[in-house]
Amino acid sequence: MAFNPLEWILSRISLDIGIDLGTANTLIYLKDKGIIINEPSWAAINKRTKEHYAFGAEAKAMVGRTPANIDTIRPLRHGVISNFEVTQEMLDYFISKTQEQNFVPYPRPRVVIGLPSGVTEVERKAVTDAAMMAGARAAYPIEEPTASAIAVGLPIDKVGGSMIVDVGGGTSDVTVFSVGGIVTSRSLRVAGDEMDKDILQYIRNKYNLLIGERMAEEVKVNIGSAFPLKEEKTFVVRGRNLVTGLPETIELSSVEIREALSDSLKAIMDTIIDVVDEVPPAIIADLMDIGICLAGGGANMYGLAERISNEIKIPTWVAEDPMSCVARGAGMVLEDFDRLKGWLMPVD
Repeated sequence: MAFNPLEWILSRISLDIGIDLGTANTLIYLKDKGIIINEPSWAAINKRTKEHYAFGAEAKAMVGRTPANIDTIRPLRHGVISNFEVTQEMLDYFISKTQEQNFVPYPRPRVVIGLPSGVTEVERKAVTDAAMMAGARAAYPIEEPTASAIAVGLPIDKVGGSMIVDVGGGTSDVTVFSVGGIVTSRSLRVAGDEMDKDILQYIRNKYNLLIGERMAEEVKVNIGSAFPLKEEKTFVVRGRNLVTGLPETIELSSVEIREALSDSLKAIMDTIIDVVDEVPPAIIADLMDIGICLAGGGANMYGLAERISNEIKIPTWVAEDPMSCVARGAGMVLEDFDRLKGWLMPVD
């Protein structure tokens, strides 16, 4: 990227933003101010007029409660766009909110957007195009594990290995860095969403009880665990009995939910093992010293770090505020663009 005097001036006065355009949540970091938006990646659309009705938390609150003419959707699946038009409108809504304190309409902001490490060139272009159409002056994609590593402060540009496991809503990314580059990386489309589905299916099969996505997510957040707890927990669930058709309330235990999540958690563990198996012995020695960093919203699951440490035999620790790591890392790139721009993904 050659030096551009005009761009240099604009970068000093524009309200540039880092975005974690997640399957479950969208977080936005405003340069020099930190995280200013953290809302669910939901949209409510009027099916008759095709106009948006609501976005974010307001749209999520409508799930399962809308009249026939209002449709609530998530325009991203597995970390990539499934509905381009709605994603663009949602980005436009969030970007506009960040610019409200700017008294002049220009310059438009530069945007750094986190993407799963396994995205295709077409998927990457779809996201950057959506950001440009939503009002960005320039859109730069960055791999989510890289953004998280920058936010956490891992020594990814130094000699010596460091590793991050980013468990989000749509994907789980496992990446090992050394000497300013990626040694090996895997992206798995098993993460928070898949766990919610596991819980839905388990409750349906065992109790003949139909619950909604929001209830499944509440179960996961409250009693989901990856490792036996010192004191197991319970959670009350309400739904509709599939046999009688009537409302029913049951109490679930964390032991049951751990069983429900076993397949998804095993898939994540197997991916981590595969990545560790690929790296040179010298990097394994580095990881034994620095440990494995766990980021993303899934890092908050009870016992996940403990399970990784127990099975992989490498100390594992949870990043501070793991859910915001991608957005913070993307924003930090904008704050020190000349030094960190080498970590951005290619832009066509």
